[in-house]
Amino acid sequence: MAAPSGVGAWRLWAGLVPVLLLFATAEEGPSTAEFDVRPGGMVHSFSRSLRLAPSLQDPHCSSVAKLNWMLYEGRTTPIKCSLKAKGCQGEYTCTFTYASQGGTNEQWQMSIGVSEDNKLFSCSVWRPQGKSYLFFTQFKAEVKGAKIEYGMAYSQAATGGQSDVPLKAEEFEITETTVAHKEGKFRSELSKLMIVAKTPHDEL
Repeated sequence: MAAPSGVGAWRLWAGLVPVLLLFATAEEGPSTAEFDVRPGGMVHSFSRSLRLAPSLQDPHCSSVAKLNWMLYEGRTTPIKCSLKAKGCQGEYTCTFTYASQGGTNEQWQMSIGVSEDNKLFSCSVWRPQGKSYLFFTQFKAEVKGAKIEYGMAYSQAATGGQSDVPLKAEEFEITETTVAHKEGKFRSELSKLMIVAKTPHDEL
């Protein structure tokens, strides 16, 4: 529906726009968090989420911004404001689940973020020191809200002049939402996981 007309209505509209822009562009930005990988054979999980709000500055989103107005006794009153579009808003989650033995707690990191066009969600899990000395019996990295386009697992993470060392293809498997060990094939070495997933950003 078209924006309201008239001096009073225009002032109301002008007053609403800054508020709408503030709400629509607010988001929880990309983040990196530290956590302990704990041995002992028990299954543990660590999870991070990224919630995006729609942006009126995004042409894909602004084209579906809708203002519903009600005329009552000569006054124009906004009764509802909403933005709805896949990919213009959403919540993406990455969860790392594992079990390991040997050694002591190791400090790892998880980093999550989205591309500038909101079409890709990324999640990386790794040990900053490069090499983990724990004996992993299982692992799984899972994303929600997006479908995996690329995934990889490494026995060593790049650091101090050392390069990433990927696991052999037969050691792990990739589905639309997970990167996980293969039972009976995984050699128990893990230092890094990387996922790039496609968000449901529909073209309008």
